[in-house]
Amino acid sequence: MRVLIITSSPNAAGLTAACGEAARHGIVDGHSSARVVNLNGLNIARCAVCEDGWGTCRSEHRCRIDDDFQSLHESFRQAEAYVVVTPVYFGEPSEALKAVFDRLRRCEATRKDEPSALAEKPVVAIAAAGGSGGGAVHCLAEMERVLGKLGADLFDAIPVTQRTREYQLETIHDALVALVSSRPSAPAASPSPREERRPPRPTRGRRRH
Repeated sequence: MRVLIITSSPNAAGLTAACGEAARHGIVDGHSSARVVNLNGLNIARCAVCEDGWGTCRSEHRCRIDDDFQSLHESFRQAEAYVVVTPVYFGEPSEALKAVFDRLRRCEATRKDEPSALAEKPVVAIAAAGGSGGGAVHCLAEMERVLGKLGADLFDAIPVTQRTREYQLETIHDALVALVSSRPSAPAASPSPREERRPPRPTRGRRRH
């Protein structure tokens, strides 16, 4: 399973980064591939609300703004599952994540004749409240609302604070192991008609003299 991990904090040694790393370890331990993208290393503008309020996002399901969102949008299409990790600012996701959500929602939630690229794909949402520790649950509710518009399957929603860090990092790891292990196994091959018609061979005992 190809899993895309989105993080959105400039602090490479902070709580958000630790949550992303715990998710990556869980994916690897579940024998799947993980790609980590930190939005703070990308150039992604906010939605420009083109023309009369809609542009190519509605008609062609692509954003006309030429920046790093284009390649990120393609990564969302190719991934089979997602982890979205955000620091909590004012009880909400980071500004970088909100910019991505706004543009992704306009491109994917507007599809009428085909499902969103995220439809029915599992996602683990993580809100890392590294300061006061407040607002994580409200932040997750905001993420759940947007992910629902995109048709994604919310596999788990995990609030993390500095006080709960140690055991919640383990929770994140275990959640990702469970996610990548939840793929249904291939059904056993049906016996061929010849095998179905063939009666069991009787066991012959050795004749004693």
